[in-house]
Amino acid sequence: MRRFCTMVLFALLSGNAFAQAYPSRPIHLVVPFPAGGPTDVIARAIGQKLSDAVGQPVVIDNKPGAGGAIGSEAVAHSAPDGYTVVIGTSSTHSIGPALNPKTPYKVERDFAPVSLVATAPNVLIVSPKLPVNSVRELIALAKAQPGKLNYATSGVGTIVHLSSVLFANMAGIDIVHVPYKGVTQALPDIMSGQIALMFDNIVGVLPRVKAGQEKAIAVTSLKRSALAPNIPTVAESGLPGYESETYFGVFAPAGTPDAVVTKLSQDLAQVLKRPDLKELLATQGAEAVGSDPAKLAAVVRADTAKWEKVIKAAGVKIE
Repeated sequence: MRRFCTMVLFALLSGNAFAQAYPSRPIHLVVPFPAGGPTDVIARAIGQKLSDAVGQPVVIDNKPGAGGAIGSEAVAHSAPDGYTVVIGTSSTHSIGPALNPKTPYKVERDFAPVSLVATAPNVLIVSPKLPVNSVRELIALAKAQPGKLNYATSGVGTIVHLSSVLFANMAGIDIVHVPYKGVTQALPDIMSGQIALMFDNIVGVLPRVKAGQEKAIAVTSLKRSALAPNIPTVAESGLPGYESETYFGVFAPAGTPDAVVTKLSQDLAQVLKRPDLKELLATQGAEAVGSDPAKLAAVVRADTAKWEKVIKAAGVKIE
């Protein structure tokens, strides 16, 4: 017993000493998506401010592929020392694992949540040719013409697809899925009226709405976006309780010392309070958060449970 207590005390002291020295070298922040996308932009904005705060470089490593699974798996198998972390999203840490049983990692087993850094809504847009201007009108039209309206997505199992499935299920409407390789490929069909509706990223939507190429009728978050406060939420404009947001969180490999996770979480929370960073993230349609590990873990569990139900109810399968 004396030996056991000595070992525990040594481990605690070593962990605290390690945390006090952390970080003493560059931190690698893995982005499991290509450069230039929303996750990459958010990661680079946060990484720069975090680097300034901790006095060490934060290196952005893009490791795209398999819907974010390749980069996420790489971090799961990295040394649990706090120097390699990943910015995970709803796709990599909730939807992907719920949709694909062959995902090469288990979120609760292989990752240590660090901080919820941001959330971002999508926007429900309709073709300018469609004679509706609100969620209520859209639902009424879809009910009057079951199976006639269609919706575009960037592929099966994406947040855009599941947002659409959730919308149809809650509204009790029958709309037809038309998957594209990306939302940009669907834009000509939206403008021409061949596609009736689509959920898309708010930043990309707003310029097209201003140009008259699309009509934005609602945002998918529970509260209006500061980027477009004139656009109502889906919940307030015809479908109470509807919510679909993408979360962005920093995760370390499982086994990373608690003291290191806490230190990194606190550092992220501090930089995410900065007005300039909040403003920068807002230009991407994202709201800065900053949280302790427990909040991120709770968000992941809730989001995973939510999308598991949607996937099961709709019979969504990967292709």
